[in-house]
Amino acid sequence: MSTVTVRVPAKVNLCLGVGRVRPDGYHPLATVYQAVDLHDELRLTIRDDDRLEVVVHTELDLPEGTAVPSGDDNIAVRAARLLREHLGRPELGADIAIRKVIPVAGGMAGGSADAAATLVGLNELWGGGMTRHDLEPLAAELGSDVPFLLHGGNAIGGGRGETISPILSRGSYDWVFATSPEGLSTAAVYAEFDRLNPHGVAEPEVPDALLNALRVGDPRLLGPTLSNDLTEATLSLRPELADTLAVGLDAGALGAVISGSGPTTVFLAASEQHGLDLAMALASTGTAADVIQSRGPVAGARLI
Repeated sequence: MSTVTVRVPAKVNLCLGVGRVRPDGYHPLATVYQAVDLHDELRLTIRDDDRLEVVVHTELDLPEGTAVPSGDDNIAVRAARLLREHLGRPELGADIAIRKVIPVAGGMAGGSADAAATLVGLNELWGGGMTRHDLEPLAAELGSDVPFLLHGGNAIGGGRGETISPILSRGSYDWVFATSPEGLSTAAVYAEFDRLNPHGVAEPEVPDALLNALRVGDPRLLGPTLSNDLTEATLSLRPELADTLAVGLDAGALGAVISGSGPTTVFLAASEQHGLDLAMALASTGTAADVIQSRGPVAGARLI
């Protein structure tokens, strides 16, 4: 085998509780992840030298001021380098071709998804023989969302988000995403969160009501439980997102939340048709760069 292809989903945070910044600079998180059927696709090919080359293909309109990193700055290259160091095989090389569909700088873990896909694909291609569980520590070194995207589905995230615990859940959910014409730095949002909360906040917890709604599998119960402690900080930096949230709720969304550190806004629909109605309402206002319907949960990074 000289080439493999991996599909990997985006994520949404159904809740995101954020605690006081730790001495290491990270914030403790309590979150529930859901993987959704908006996928990047990576094609990985063995090289006959030790070079790690990446090419990114996308038809996305990238948010103003953002770009997909190339070369050594791309997280997929960093993932490949970390894996071969762990395997003790510095001579290994690969070409990494990424087809981007997940919005860039949108709070949906597009970069983390590519890192997870790279670990899964090159572990197969290079004969690493590692399980998903074995890959988790490497994934955690690359980013807080990467371990979850190895697995997908629904899961609780603890620590800084990298500690993953599966949860009991039923059903599937229809989502509408409204992307923004301008990206938003995760670091800037957390810095604003710290500015707005100078004395810190209580230790974050996942709401019981949200977990109960997932166990029942009822979107009408889930909608009111969606939450994000970064909302105030995100809206402080991008106040126009409040208008987008209001449009979706006025159009009948069961719940609305900013995804991660934003700026993508997420709306829960009662059905696929209801999602189409929400999408049309959001698109008609012109406040979003793009409006995307999706469904979750789905599996994490997988070979195809």
